[in-house]
Amino acid sequence: MQGSTVNPNAPSINVADADAMAHGHGEHPDLRLFGFILFLISESMLFVGLFVAYGAFRVVSESWPPVGTPELERLLPGINTVILLSSSFVIHRADVAIKQGDLREARRWFIYTMLMGATFLAGQAYEYQHLEFGLTSHLFGSTFFILTGFHGLHVFVGLLMMGAVLWRSRRPGHYSAEQHFGIEATEIYWHFVDVIWIILFTLLYIL
Repeated sequence: MQGSTVNPNAPSINVADADAMAHGHGEHPDLRLFGFILFLISESMLFVGLFVAYGAFRVVSESWPPVGTPELERLLPGINTVILLSSSFVIHRADVAIKQGDLREARRWFIYTMLMGATFLAGQAYEYQHLEFGLTSHLFGSTFFILTGFHGLHVFVGLLMMGAVLWRSRRPGHYSAEQHFGIEATEIYWHFVDVIWIILFTLLYIL
């Protein structure tokens, strides 16, 4: 074409460099994981505020829970705890699989984790239906439902994240041993959810 020239001294760009530039890694470091961790830190602060409020209410109350409040049943929440904590090991298998380049295996472990998370939420819903107090019964009831409900919301968000990862994994090459941010971030988020539940279970059902 007239008027177009090719500079023979121009630097060549290979396929790997072009792919790195397309993902934003050519000139700038990938800070997505760092930003995601900062997000989890901010979420932690929300839970810390709720934990502190719960502790303050417990300290200033004459009796906690209020006299006449049925003791919380521990068997179902204990089973739920085992399921949720076990799911952390399951989702870690997905991260290990994708870093080895096995996307099919990573999908399988994600599906198992989703089933375990859904089982946890179903157990929590069953517990809610059989409690002998409600959100507005007393201060203990309010804090119980707010703490466990807020955590349950985070579990649900985690399931949505896993569903999004599975949906995106349908695209060839979207996840690989080199490109797996979505899987890694979801695993970290799920571990965060599990740690929060350990604290909640200890505060509400054991202490």
